[in-house]
Amino acid sequence: MLGYALSKFIGIKIIAELRAVTRKTGMILLIGIAALSLFLFALVPPPYNAIFLFTNGLPLGMIWGIIFSYLEGRRTTEMLGAGLSVSFIFSSGFVKSVGAYVMLNGHVSEWWMPFVTGCLFTIPLFIFLFLLEQVPPPSVEDEALRTQRLPMNGADRKKFIATFAPGLIVLIIGYTLLTAFRDFRDNFSSEIWNSLGFGSSPEMFTLTEIPIAIVVLIAMGSVMFIRNNRIALAVNHYIIISGMLLIGLSTYLFENSIISSPLWMVLVGLGLYLGYVPFNSIFFDRLLATFRYPGTVGFLIYLADSFGYLGSVGILFYKEFGFKHLSWLNFFLQSGYVVSIAGSILTLTSLAYFHWKYEVRQNPSYKATMEIRA
Repeated sequence: MLGYALSKFIGIKIIAELRAVTRKTGMILLIGIAALSLFLFALVPPPYNAIFLFTNGLPLGMIWGIIFSYLEGRRTTEMLGAGLSVSFIFSSGFVKSVGAYVMLNGHVSEWWMPFVTGCLFTIPLFIFLFLLEQVPPPSVEDEALRTQRLPMNGADRKKFIATFAPGLIVLIIGYTLLTAFRDFRDNFSSEIWNSLGFGSSPEMFTLTEIPIAIVVLIAMGSVMFIRNNRIALAVNHYIIISGMLLIGLSTYLFENSIISSPLWMVLVGLGLYLGYVPFNSIFFDRLLATFRYPGTVGFLIYLADSFGYLGSVGILFYKEFGFKHLSWLNFFLQSGYVVSIAGSILTLTSLAYFHWKYEVRQNPSYKATMEIRA
């Protein structure tokens, strides 16, 4: 977690300044370091091998930004981004099922399981990396509809933050809550399923993620058909709010024995990813397009991610050192209510801010009118 969180802060600069010619080489290098770390994790005896979990997470945190740089700024970014986001929803459960299968049926120890599981995906990795390199750059029409996407140096990044600071602050706080909740669910899903009585069913990791992936893919992809960037930005806010409300509602229904535990895990996961996925793809793409601001989505994703994963680390320390005896399940339940209520309020605030900001930029007299009314 510390390695992955630090990677996001490093990525604010690296991903924002990334150029197309360095993407493929950079991705191979970063994944190679991560794979070598898992190999050394298996070889070095505990507790000294823990350092290699840190060096594994450190390079992997920048992979998402590199991949999304191939897809941003297009008329089809929503569909492409939704497909990409669905991959980490599905893979989160799928790779756990593969890892559990490797240990249960391949007689691989828990120390070697991460490296062996990773090796199984080596050939697909290189095949799809080759295909990704064949994706053409955004067309002239894409740039006309979504603005040109350019690397952002330090001065560019500071200017953007100064221009949209209030909206970015409330968005990042809300996203931090979602990221911490998502990482807790992802990293400790095994413990949560054990608490629910499904510890001997590794297929549950995958089966519960499939309907989530399908619904999120449809919801995110459908935004592609909204050509008006301002309306699409508002719709993204509404999708995020609906997801946060679903987390709280499903948790309440589960606690009152109205729905079963597998259904609850599906619904809370659906609500989580309806809120989480837009931040990792289409939300910031539409934000740049709405305000006709040249830049790169990678910078915004990593700005949000850096604080998001800092929140994940904070939650981990809070649980382990503050409430160590609180069960994983109870902690997850309580966190769901916090994310649902606070996250909805923060997202509504963001919606109001960016509406105001747009009106001011389009019509400077709007600001004076609102001040007179106030």
